[in-house]
Amino acid sequence: MNTTPTPNAPPLNAVRPAGERAELLTWIKDCLRETYGELALQPRREPMHELISTILSQRTTHKDEEAAYYSLSELGDWDAIIEAPTEAVAHAIRRSNYPESKAPRIQETLRRIKAAPGGYDLEFLRELPLKEALKWLTDLPGVGVKTASLVLLFNFARPVFPVDTHVHRINTRVGTIPKMGEQAAHRALLALLPPDPPFLFELHKNLLKHGQQVCQWTRPKCGVCVLRERCDAYAIHGDRVPSFGEK
Repeated sequence: MNTTPTPNAPPLNAVRPAGERAELLTWIKDCLRETYGELALQPRREPMHELISTILSQRTTHKDEEAAYYSLSELGDWDAIIEAPTEAVAHAIRRSNYPESKAPRIQETLRRIKAAPGGYDLEFLRELPLKEALKWLTDLPGVGVKTASLVLLFNFARPVFPVDTHVHRINTRVGTIPKMGEQAAHRALLALLPPDPPFLFELHKNLLKHGQQVCQWTRPKCGVCVLRERCDAYAIHGDRVPSFGEK
């Protein structure tokens, strides 16, 4: 079992030139496609649903996110949610973590969207210059670059790349990016990836699956990982890759 790189081992991916790391990302996409399948870029839900659900999903499982959104929708339409007592909104989304902080953010986000020229119709984001679209979304309370990127890629096929905890963890371990925070990873990865929305969508979705099933936070299943042959963490630690965040 590997524990440290051998003296004559090639340099780790994280210190390789950008072009080589870009090629590595394409290789990752191809490997994951063979494992999890090819995915077509199709919206899974309408834009407002995607936006609010993604806010709810922060530090929350997909099952609890869906339960929170369903309960929130029982309060009525977007106008009704704005007008509801904040305590009622927090109670409705209680299956989502940190409902007391998410509830006022969701209400203020809905107020700002309602007051915008298009109201709850976010279709204008399809044609708005990309930087402006990202800024418009991230100016909303509770909307970070991950949430904004998800809405723009999933609903409007814009060339952005959402970096969630799974995407961040796998790319850090493999070494397509050096160690950095999730916010910085959005910029670093996008600079290496082609501006091809179907490519970005499939890579994001399959990295998510791989992070959930194989490259987990603790005790990653390196023995069955299709990426291990080119993974920095496996080259260093072998089958004893530490929990993510540990040295």
